[in-house]
Amino acid sequence: KNNGQRGRTADMSIKASIYHLTHYKYDKPVRLGPQIIRLKPAAHSRTKVLSHSLKVTPANHFVNLQQDPYGNYQARFVFPEPVTEFKIEVDLVADMTVYNPFDFFVEEEATKWPFDYPADIRDDLKIYMTPEPDTPALAAFMETLDKTPGQSTVDMVVGLNAALQQKIGYVIRLEPGVQTPEDTLTIGQGSCRDTSWLLVQVLRRLGLAARFVSGYLIQLKPDLKALDGPSGTEVDFTDLHAWAEVYLPGAGWVGLDPTSGLLTGESHIPLSATPHYRNAAPISGGYYGHANTEFHFDMTVKRVAEHPRITKPFSDESWDALNDLGHRVDAELRARDVRLTMGGEPTFVSIDDFQSDEWNTAAVGPTKRDKADALIRRLRERFAPGGFLHYGQGKWYPGESLPRWTFSLYWRKDGKPIW
Repeated sequence: KNNGQRGRTADMSIKASIYHLTHYKYDKPVRLGPQIIRLKPAAHSRTKVLSHSLKVTPANHFVNLQQDPYGNYQARFVFPEPVTEFKIEVDLVADMTVYNPFDFFVEEEATKWPFDYPADIRDDLKIYMTPEPDTPALAAFMETLDKTPGQSTVDMVVGLNAALQQKIGYVIRLEPGVQTPEDTLTIGQGSCRDTSWLLVQVLRRLGLAARFVSGYLIQLKPDLKALDGPSGTEVDFTDLHAWAEVYLPGAGWVGLDPTSGLLTGESHIPLSATPHYRNAAPISGGYYGHANTEFHFDMTVKRVAEHPRITKPFSDESWDALNDLGHRVDAELRARDVRLTMGGEPTFVSIDDFQSDEWNTAAVGPTKRDKADALIRRLRERFAPGGFLHYGQGKWYPGESLPRWTFSLYWRKDGKPIW
């Protein structure tokens, strides 16, 4: 029943699978140097990853599974022989259960900006708090920010994230590497990794610990926003993405996506979170030799399990149709004389007087206990000769002054008396 709450939204989980292919082909054999692959979801991912596999071709290789100094998963591949191709395939399945990105608490001493990090973690966070040298455009941008002491820390970082989304135009940039914050501000546009690195530098200048994050972004059709995917399209979409995280005492690392201006949600699956973007590249390594390279990249997302999903409020017409269906079901139940009786376990009623209150709604009655005693003794004779009968206190329901009673029967499997 809707209880009069029209317009509420509901959501059921969707399980989405990602296939990610990176494929290099060489027209001549080349020697690959050690390849570092960072394509396993990070341990701090709030989106639950149900399965993950990594396949690397050619099969003649050695692999060491590691964690980097920041706790990210990485795999180091070594190829002893020359190769003519290098192929990386990732398959994963994620549970896209929606969660509230603001579901966190900040310690009282950090709710207002500026604040000091606790002494026991301050030194550990220094690497995330050291900004790169000032440049003119970045210094000028910092001057435009409201740095009034005492403002809400959460409001400040959320507002900064939204401001960069408005100030920096999003572009798909195929060139490798990351622009400097100076270039991003001067040009006024950048890729997701460019704007995220800019956000990291701004946060650090405000005395906040921040890190760069690379990961997967999954955009499902009902939830498309103007992020890395083609805005306005009507298809499910996935791609590699980048964002930033800020450390707030009590809340931990909080994800900020300056490409959308929003906090990260179930669509974001982090792969690496590092103090510098150089150490977060999904794949790093080189090769030795002279060869022409053919490169192929592909990412696809599929819904492997989908339940009824509602992401918009019901309209009045939908509620009216739902209520009408309920009335028709009630009428059908009445016509077929389907009635509800109370009882959470297998319920026995008297065949002689099953309409009275004690066999429908009342806790006790004039004959219920006598018939229950007769029934349990018959059950003992049938199933547990020599069993032990116990009469004691049963369940205690809210609103009732006394607990209900219960008959219990105990016996040994070997048939010996229980005493």
